[in-house]
Amino acid sequence: MLECDMRQTLKLHPASRCAAASRIDVEIARHRPGHLVLRYVVTGRIGDLRLAAVMAPARADALWQHTCFEAFLCASPDTGYYEFNFAPSTRWAAYRFTAYRRDMTVAKEVAAPRIEAQASGERYELQTSLDLDGMPNLPRDAAWRLALSAVIEETSGGKSYWALAHPAGKPDFHHADGFACELPAVSSP
Repeated sequence: MLECDMRQTLKLHPASRCAAASRIDVEIARHRPGHLVLRYVVTGRIGDLRLAAVMAPARADALWQHTCFEAFLCASPDTGYYEFNFAPSTRWAAYRFTAYRRDMTVAKEVAAPRIEAQASGERYELQTSLDLDGMPNLPRDAAWRLALSAVIEETSGGKSYWALAHPAGKPDFHHADGFACELPAVSSP
């Protein structure tokens, strides 16, 4: 069971509609430097969500084209940011950007996250545990800014976009307005 340091609720983008999911909460835990645990909890008619079958965990691109849970992290806007994607299949991705949508590269220094998922009729949970030690632009003992988001695909084919905060216009999870959560620094035990 995840000890919850904080809980955030994602908001549905104003231009999105979603009949399957009525709410998405994210529980966030940072109990030691360089480590982050996220639990995405979707409430609604889970049978109406398109969830990829669980596969062997592996790095994969374009996960955001289907149901996908995302986290964006930075220590400060001046140093760029990281994007993490987690799919119900347990496939994952990690990218580094030098600035807003600029110089995207695969973040090869990221260890494979541990991803676990479970579903019931009205609840779907995906929990991921990230070891972020050694990330050049994410000092382990610094405060981090966090943007959380999700793309939800329904069995009907419709997609909806959820985030902590949405900038004006179309959904944009990379926008600085989305980095709406601050994780305080954690000291070593």
